[in-house]
Amino acid sequence: MFLVGVIALFYVLQWGIDWIWGYFGTAPSKTRISLASAGIATLIGVVMYRSDKYYHLANEVASELKKVTWPTRQELKESTIVVIVSTFIVTIFIGVVDQIISRVIRLVLG
Repeated sequence: MFLVGVIALFYVLQWGIDWIWGYFGTAPSKTRISLASAGIATLIGVVMYRSDKYYHLANEVASELKKVTWPTRQELKESTIVVIVSTFIVTIFIGVVDQIISRVIRLVLG
């Protein structure tokens, strides 16, 4: 889990450093930005891994994720259909209400 966090942090730092530095001036080479991002992300990852507080938190999160029950394929299909149909119905409702309000406003304003 810590490795995934370090990799995600690396990409966020790489993008952030490039964007911020490019905003204020000419950004250094991509290699330097990548090396700096990798160093910072690795340092933060090692510090968090060695910290008892974060290590226990990560173990608690992992144990809670093991308890999660994921929906079956059939439940996922049914839920998706419900969402699509609901979205379609709400879209039609909003369109009808918009037409009614537009006509009322046109009648009132002339």
